[in-house]
Amino acid sequence: MQDNLVASKKISIPDGAAETQAAPLPPARRSDVETIDALLHGTCHDPFAFLGRHKAERQDIVRVFQPDAKEVRLVVIRPRAAPIEKPMTRIDPRGVYVGAIPNNCRYELKILWADGWQHTHDPYSFGLLLGELDLHLFREGRHQSLHRIMGAQAMEIEGVSGVRFAVWAPNARRVSVVGDFNIWDGRRHPMRLRHEAGIWELFVPDIGPGERYKYEIIASHGGLLPGKADPYALAAEHPPATASVVDDPTPFVWNDADWLATRGTRQNTTAPISIYEMSAASWRRSNGGYPTWEELADALIPYVTNLGFTHIELLPITEYPFSGSWGYQPLGMFAPTARHGHPRDFARFVDRCHQANLGVIMDWVPAHFPSDMHGLAAFDGTCLYEHADPREGFHQDWSTLIYNFGRNEVSGFLIASALCWLERYHVDGLRVDAVASMLYRDYSRKDGEWLPNIHGGRENLEAIAFLRGLSDVMHTLHPDVMLIAEESTAWPGVTKSPDEGGLGFRFKWNMGWMHDTLRYFGRDPIYRGHHAGDVTFGMIYAYSERFVLPLSHDEVVHGKGSLLARMPGDDWQKHANLRTLYGLMWSHPGRKLLFMGQEFAQAREWRHDHELDWHHLDEPLGRGMQLLIGDLNAAYRGFAALHRSDDDWQGFRWIIADDSQNCVFALLRSAPDCPSVLVVCNMTPVPRPDYRIGVPDNGFWHECINTDGARYGGSNVGNFGGASTTPVGAHGFEQSIVLTLPPLSTLYLSTSSLVG
Repeated sequence: MQDNLVASKKISIPDGAAETQAAPLPPARRSDVETIDALLHGTCHDPFAFLGRHKAERQDIVRVFQPDAKEVRLVVIRPRAAPIEKPMTRIDPRGVYVGAIPNNCRYELKILWADGWQHTHDPYSFGLLLGELDLHLFREGRHQSLHRIMGAQAMEIEGVSGVRFAVWAPNARRVSVVGDFNIWDGRRHPMRLRHEAGIWELFVPDIGPGERYKYEIIASHGGLLPGKADPYALAAEHPPATASVVDDPTPFVWNDADWLATRGTRQNTTAPISIYEMSAASWRRSNGGYPTWEELADALIPYVTNLGFTHIELLPITEYPFSGSWGYQPLGMFAPTARHGHPRDFARFVDRCHQANLGVIMDWVPAHFPSDMHGLAAFDGTCLYEHADPREGFHQDWSTLIYNFGRNEVSGFLIASALCWLERYHVDGLRVDAVASMLYRDYSRKDGEWLPNIHGGRENLEAIAFLRGLSDVMHTLHPDVMLIAEESTAWPGVTKSPDEGGLGFRFKWNMGWMHDTLRYFGRDPIYRGHHAGDVTFGMIYAYSERFVLPLSHDEVVHGKGSLLARMPGDDWQKHANLRTLYGLMWSHPGRKLLFMGQEFAQAREWRHDHELDWHHLDEPLGRGMQLLIGDLNAAYRGFAALHRSDDDWQGFRWIIADDSQNCVFALLRSAPDCPSVLVVCNMTPVPRPDYRIGVPDNGFWHECINTDGARYGGSNVGNFGGASTTPVGAHGFEQSIVLTLPPLSTLYLSTSSLVG
């Protein structure tokens, strides 16, 4: 149809010439005036219907909106001739220009601003950006590569470099991308709505990595929302700034092929897995501020590998606005926090960990998100990511919002986030935070404060389906990666497969063991004889799940004090008690997790805004504790009996569990075709000489670890290297050994002295 804004007179221009006069144009139609008014007021919901290139009878017209421009010229790119320039006609003094070009020509723009000319491309000259399959999979929550589709993607389209933006906001009246490139003016880059998926898209040419941006959204009720950070951003500004950042698309060159080839063996259920949990922000401070990933790699990797840990676990590094949340209230589910550098710096950190044979686990938080208005809260003016009803959508403990797991796009968003970290950054495991709060609709709620499920129960069926879907996808695409649950209740089958009615996690934190054990060791030894069940009860359910034994950050915050501070007695006894606890922990079925600082018995509670008290390593007891952790890790790796049968009840036997008078425990760890390990704990500060214990094998039992050794700061009471069996039956065995049990100690003995 002939457009009334195009002059009927055709202008002939010689090849290579620049036109100096625009053809006269008739007045604009009323509908065009209304559209221009909408553009000026930032309320145009369909900019592509007016801006860009539109067909006419024998030529095309081009409309652009460039407020504050002094002049706009069309650069016509002709197939077989040199480009020519044509001045565009200003049809509205507020910055709307129109011009005509031949049907078969491409075009560019030259814009004269107050400070000079800009040669650029027209964002509204590009067609549909996302494919129909992408939109379909997104709508169904089954798109597994959203970090490559959504958000800001620096790329080339039709030979033009720029950034493709895509954001989900189905209920918005208008969405614009704003940034430094358009002086944060939402009128300049309104986006196109793909109605079938509720996604707004726009390709902004001639910008690239490093650009800051947000989305400016007008809600369905017509109100302008606070500027929104990109939920799918791959990078972000350093907090407290809140803008998203266009990331560099250049592929990272990895050097961890050897690690990835063996990761499945290193992380299976029979492997020794010993985890050093740490906060990247407070392990060590750099000139009083956050350390960079490079600084962490230089110092942390040799430190942790020398201690014998197999993995590090990072408190959440997904971008988060409030440092006091320790990362557990994230908003950037696809972006490493800018506190430690650029995303590529984090990739390089993981790469260096892998080259040092150190795995990387990441705390990941799909349970809830903060209500900061630049984030996901009421993202398009409606409760999009969260539930509308606060009985489902508001978390009372943390004043956060709960994801609506029943919405395909939301569950797909979260699963895509998990896959992004595994694929983009080669992360070896995700520890899912606050699983219990996801599973129960009445979690931390009183009667009347929660809504039952469709069957009238308290189980959150949508969250269960999400977790099962997550585990299914991870098992299919990345079977060698660990999925670990922090689940604090007795929910059945956390580590069973969804086919068996479980949730599909590989491991679960054993919170019951942790609480019982710390309660026991917190008692004065004089009373411990009455509480042996705190030590033994955990074995009743030890094989109901595949467990990790956690002494985590949660046990050294909120007034609980450090682990050392929770031990009874004077300073020497506190350290001896803690050494005994570690000795018991490393021998108990279950993978090991220890929070940073506890390896050298930090005396103060952890503070997220201070580094660890490294001066303790200058003290004999602190240095001794660190040496013990290294030796326990070496024993754990070296003796297959201590890890291979973690999930097999036949690999554990209580030898002594009822000596309440002496507070002595003895256990035996075994596995097929390898030496057994006898572990003996004296839970009192009184030495126990001539203590007879039955053992399964004749011969000499080497004293491989004695937590009371002088090397660790102990009193050095022991057995001079071990003890030989005598044909005296005890504890169901035909032979036994007689030991001196040091005060407050754990002994490891085996017929093999080989460790490591």
